[in-house]
Amino acid sequence: MTSSVGTPRHHPLVGAEFSRRWATEVSPPRGRIVLVHGIGEHSGRYERTGTQLAAGGYEMVVFDLIGHGATGGKRAHVANWSDFLDQVEYHMNDAAGRGGPVVLLGHSMGGLIATEYVLSDRPPPDLLVLSAPAIRGGAAWQHALAPLLAAVAPELGLPSRIKGDQLSRDPAVGDAYFADPLVETSATARLGAELFEAMARVEPLLSAIEIPTLVFHGGADTVVSPRVNAGFGAGVDRVVYADLRHETFNEPEGPAVISDVIAWLDRHKNTRG
Repeated sequence: MTSSVGTPRHHPLVGAEFSRRWATEVSPPRGRIVLVHGIGEHSGRYERTGTQLAAGGYEMVVFDLIGHGATGGKRAHVANWSDFLDQVEYHMNDAAGRGGPVVLLGHSMGGLIATEYVLSDRPPPDLLVLSAPAIRGGAAWQHALAPLLAAVAPELGLPSRIKGDQLSRDPAVGDAYFADPLVETSATARLGAELFEAMARVEPLLSAIEIPTLVFHGGADTVVSPRVNAGFGAGVDRVVYADLRHETFNEPEGPAVISDVIAWLDRHKNTRG
């Protein structure tokens, strides 16, 4: 059997941080996955994902980003985007120190964070997996207004306006999302501005990604358009699941999507290092 263990601890970079680890009975693990979650959510929403990946031989850790879940900080806020990258680097180094291939997996905003991380000069993962990465998004007026609001009212909360049926075709997913006390349905002006600035930095550099990368998306995603996949280079494996929505892992077909990820990892885990 696999299990998840939640761990609150003092993080040297962010103060109080909460992370959750799914162990595997495979010894040694086929790989160690560091997952970066999306805006407003937290590690506890990845129980099914972590359990199945662990059953497939991959240990997974998900940490609550600054201002998210049980990690400290003002809710859905970050002073500097690089603080998120610092968190990723901390967990990447921890995973590398345990041995075996290291996989960086990011969903939505977490996919944007993961992408910028691998484009930086920080210690890289062996493999990169991106679920509906938020490489592009928001209206032109939002991009123009965000830095102005961030300058005068950085902690002003702005509603996300996300709807449950945008996440998954399974109504229970949306119901659980809005009933979850650790889910944030708004984000501060500063986080919004930092998010848009990261998009502007990352999108022109997508073709520079050199490590083996899998990008997958729901074809019916109205939160992050699957068209963002086109910006990645020819060497990146891209999959679009027709009719699935933003959280492909949480769709009724989610277990099949996770099985596809495991199969891709199995094929590529020995291509580096």
